[in-house]
Amino acid sequence: MEEMRLFLADIWYVLVGLTLALYVLLDGFDLGVGVLSLLSRSERRRSIMMTSLATVWDANEVWLVIAGGALFGAFPAVYALVLNALYVPVVLLVVGLIFRGMAFEFRAHSGRKRLWSLSFGAGSLAAAVAQGCILGGLLGGVRADALGRFAGGPFDWANSFTFVIVVGVVAGYAMLGSTYLVLKTKGRAQESAREWAQVTSSVAFAVGCGATVALPFMQVGVAGKWLAPPDRYYLLCLSASSVAAFLMLLHSLRRRHEMSPFLWSLLIFVLALGGLWVGLYPDLVPGALSVGQAAASARTLVVMLTGIGFLIPVILVYNGYMYIVLRGKVDYEDGDDAYGDGE
Repeated sequence: MEEMRLFLADIWYVLVGLTLALYVLLDGFDLGVGVLSLLSRSERRRSIMMTSLATVWDANEVWLVIAGGALFGAFPAVYALVLNALYVPVVLLVVGLIFRGMAFEFRAHSGRKRLWSLSFGAGSLAAAVAQGCILGGLLGGVRADALGRFAGGPFDWANSFTFVIVVGVVAGYAMLGSTYLVLKTKGRAQESAREWAQVTSSVAFAVGCGATVALPFMQVGVAGKWLAPPDRYYLLCLSASSVAAFLMLLHSLRRRHEMSPFLWSLLIFVLALGGLWVGLYPDLVPGALSVGQAAASARTLVVMLTGIGFLIPVILVYNGYMYIVLRGKVDYEDGDDAYGDGE
């Protein structure tokens, strides 16, 4: 029975990673668009940016709900430890997501659109910062006792390493958002998005390289694992692929492609998340809880697997159909001039 539980736990390790990756990829670009909207001086430009998200932003966040539910059911010890250790950034994440959703809906019916546009951007930035704090807090290490219970303080996550990760996450989401806008807009709005894509991708890639070098020094167990085969070869391949994807992203931006920059930016995130998932296994919380320690009972894992096994394909088909039907440029009612900088 214990062997079965560990086998199911590994399956759930992959499933939780998949749902988190889908959330980061799909909600990442609309968080990035929200962050970039704060940098625009034109309300008309912000309207275009928000219109590009109107039909997809709420569906993208479904994956966060699924990931949270999966983590709670499959790895309850991790759920409890993370909420205790990272309560402040988790609350900031929830508040940011609520605030941006409220701002998006209120803006459509308000005469003061600038206020709600800026509120949407602020909520997006808060959510991105919170996710960076959560990631930085986890990678930096969570203090736990022998029973896996939190033994630290509420602000253990607040350090220089977390700050660097926050910068990387915000820049990475802005990279996704800007390449998405290259795909969805035209005219001066598209040119501006191309410029931001070059800047944000360079920042995100630099931070990613720095964090990769720094992490083994912060987590001794990670250093030994990364240097041992076969993980060493997997991580080298992922690192080389990430560098190639970054160079291809810059090349596609210089060649003024529209679709490929977004696809390359997605691939960069996939490779980064894959490197984290492979590099940290079998730990779910580095240095605190492993997959086997945190997994629920075999019966619970089987019951959940039955339900989630039906749910994930349905949502994937729905998301895919939605993006196919709603593909194309933003159709703004004022015509091509609306893609400029006018107020």
